[in-house]
Amino acid sequence: MRRATTLLLLALAAPVAAQTARTEAAGLRMTVPNSWTRVPTPSEMRAAQYRVPRVATDTEDADLVLYFFGPGKGGSADDNLARWYGQFTQPDGKPSRDAAVVTTRKVADLKITSVDLPGTYAPGPMAGPPGAPKTNFRMLAAVVEGEGGPWFLKLVGPAATVAQAKPEFDALVGSLDAHH
Repeated sequence: MRRATTLLLLALAAPVAAQTARTEAAGLRMTVPNSWTRVPTPSEMRAAQYRVPRVATDTEDADLVLYFFGPGKGGSADDNLARWYGQFTQPDGKPSRDAAVVTTRKVADLKITSVDLPGTYAPGPMAGPPGAPKTNFRMLAAVVEGEGGPWFLKLVGPAATVAQAKPEFDALVGSLDAHH
């Protein structure tokens, strides 16, 4: 019976493991869903970039970018939260800070400050050439602090696509480990 239970557990776990891949960029290890496609980064500040496939109702994919500016560089969690709030406006005119859900947790030896922010997105200068503001967008982002960091993860895209990707983003953040 014990052997059968072990085999059943392995069979149930195998599909989940097959749907993700362990990778490393800028000294940060993570598990990324196989459905996310790694794409070339347009700048050296982007340590890795993934295209997150859109849901059928959305007109574009989302993007996940891992930013790394060097050990000790890139600003504090509060600095980055303030910058990210400034990239969004709210339909009701309230501050984006009020619409954001911010959480802090420990994963391995890392302190992670995450934000979930919906609204109209107007990318900042580091996101590339300025474009028209994008309504009904959402961002999941994290400041990852630890030895060799900080690192910055930012997933931005249409709200429905980001909502579908949120469990995978949360699993990715939960898988983080700094390679010293």
